[in-house]
Amino acid sequence: MGKPTGFMEFPRKSAPVRDALVRLGDWYEIYEAADEKTLKQQSARCMDCGVPFCHSETGCPIDNLIPEFNELVYQNRWEEAFERLSRTNNFPEFTGRVCPAPCESACVLGIHSPPVTIKSIECAIIDRAFEEGWLAAKAPAKRTGKKVAVIGSGPAGLAAADQLNKAGHSVTVFERDDRIGGLLMYGIPNMKLDKRLVQRRVDLLAAEGVVFKPNHNIGGDASDQGEGGTAKTVAPETLLRDFDAVILATGALKARMLDLPGKELSGIHRAMEYLHQNTRSLLDSGLSDGRFINAKDKHVVIIGGGDTGTDCIATALRHGAKSVTNITRREQEPAERDQWHAWPGEAGTYYIDYGHAEGIAKNGRDPREYGVQPLEFVGKDGRLAGIKISRLKWTTDAATGKQTSTAIPGSEEVLPADLLLLSAGFTGSDTPALFKSLGVATDRNGLSTAPYGDYQTNVPKVFAAGDSRRGASLVVWGIAEGRGAARAVDAFLTGSSTLPAPDMAGQLSSAG
Repeated sequence: MGKPTGFMEFPRKSAPVRDALVRLGDWYEIYEAADEKTLKQQSARCMDCGVPFCHSETGCPIDNLIPEFNELVYQNRWEEAFERLSRTNNFPEFTGRVCPAPCESACVLGIHSPPVTIKSIECAIIDRAFEEGWLAAKAPAKRTGKKVAVIGSGPAGLAAADQLNKAGHSVTVFERDDRIGGLLMYGIPNMKLDKRLVQRRVDLLAAEGVVFKPNHNIGGDASDQGEGGTAKTVAPETLLRDFDAVILATGALKARMLDLPGKELSGIHRAMEYLHQNTRSLLDSGLSDGRFINAKDKHVVIIGGGDTGTDCIATALRHGAKSVTNITRREQEPAERDQWHAWPGEAGTYYIDYGHAEGIAKNGRDPREYGVQPLEFVGKDGRLAGIKISRLKWTTDAATGKQTSTAIPGSEEVLPADLLLLSAGFTGSDTPALFKSLGVATDRNGLSTAPYGDYQTNVPKVFAAGDSRRGASLVVWGIAEGRGAARAVDAFLTGSSTLPAPDMAGQLSSAG
């Protein structure tokens, strides 16, 4: 605890962001750097709470030592704060930007006041570490002679690769896309996570000895070429022959589709297809090659909320869409925690994310519309022209909190839509051929059934981690699983392991 009375003296001040109307004119990151005085005051708000729920099972999945690095920032001991943060988090520059911060929902101060700005402090620590040169490539002193293949270069794959490389194993990461990073590279827009930061970390891992092989599609077929369309198909048996262990970190990108009349119309796309193409074109040519789904001058409707829906809003606004509407079946969240979202769990409150703020700044309204049920895609000459919807009324059972919805009679209408983006979540793995060819047991969604906390599949020397094991989740959960799988693989290869990994015994109920 940096200052005993800090939480009473200083109000919460969120990380600064660029003006919404200004940033809509470019693809640069939305964030601005906080000044050191503000960061010191915000870290001083961390209480001597006795039990730091911020890194309990309802808080940070990777067990970040949050009270410790808060105190060190308050004392201006930044390099020591970086050392504490690095003990548990391989990539704070990613989580400090894109994580929804379950640690803040679990902050004890949040019981009666706005919680500590843990996420922005974390981001400031790692940004300063890079600026000061505290991160330098450190290859392991000796190699074990063991070789590990990691399939997938998202958060789980990169975290596993980083940890196993530190243990002295020779690690090769295979990625079907033309750039390394998985979700970090192509699934999150540049204004939310600058791709130079992703590449900076990849370059650092490469300098430390991790081998990266993009454009390698393991076990896929000719139709699955990844982003870039030039992936080389590789037989999984090759990896089983050439490596001592294999980690499946392929994600869970099989999108949930809506089986509605008119679904065959042109102009309907998966959200990730939209986001992937945009980022690749932006990186390749600054969007000048036109190889992306363009929302310019179109009425855009996004079905489904969450982070992906927000990213679609922000991207469509930058394209110059005529209108952007984000519809969801659920009702609007309350302004304060209700009895069904008790602390220290998820707050479940209404919030305005960056894309919503940009919609408000440009069009004078929140682009989200709640309580909307899609009924039919309406077309003309084979192309999408609108979406027929009805409005819903939600009721909550006072005893159980169970919510039910009913359609409001006479509320049907057609929303104009030239471009519709499906952001209704993910149903499982989109790499079934890989799992089948390896003989890896899966559930009905195509996810590995590797035991939680073990990560080893039914196939000898094949492990699974991240979304491909637990289902679509957060970047921070991917890192947690990558670290856990790395420890399991290290123990498999050497008989024991001293690699640190999150203690997730108490988090089984939240696992997929």
